[in-house]
Amino acid sequence: MEVGIISMRYAKALIAYAKAHGVEKRLYKEVSMLTKKFRTHPDLRKALDNPILPVEDKLKLVCTAAVANEKEEVSEELIRFMKLVLEERREVYLQFMCLMYQDLYRKMKHIGIGKLVTAVPVDEETRARIRRTASERLHARMELETLVDPSIEGGFIFDVNGYRLDASIATQLKKVKKQFIERNKRIV
Repeated sequence: MEVGIISMRYAKALIAYAKAHGVEKRLYKEVSMLTKKFRTHPDLRKALDNPILPVEDKLKLVCTAAVANEKEEVSEELIRFMKLVLEERREVYLQFMCLMYQDLYRKMKHIGIGKLVTAVPVDEETRARIRRTASERLHARMELETLVDPSIEGGFIFDVNGYRLDASIATQLKKVKKQFIERNKRIV
């Protein structure tokens, strides 16, 4: 079977189970944290793919990765889901299942996602204003991720639901350079 088909089936089953038990928001937080850990710690995926590591250790590892701090406990629903995934030996697809769950939850709750890249850190007031404006335009709640990337030299890059608004100085300089080269090619 294909990765997308397997991941979607498990994600749909998880969201249906979560809706039936009224814990979809909590599972969304845990799955989002797990997705973040997969992205920031590539060794997590390697450990889950390791056939020598016992299922109990894999379950402990995933449960630890799914919470923001050690004081929090993982929901019983996520533990049951992880046990199912590990028993069926589908841990290879776990990262994709988490991503699919996030997509399904966002569609269900009408949540848009945005990513703001700036050269310097942005204050909370500006973040809130951008989130509010994007929410009004999209008629959906917004999740906004902010990143600082000094290589854009100034301005910003704003990605929202697959669309990009690039107002960075670096991109503007590249456009000017390209135009300059094109004009000088005609002269020579």
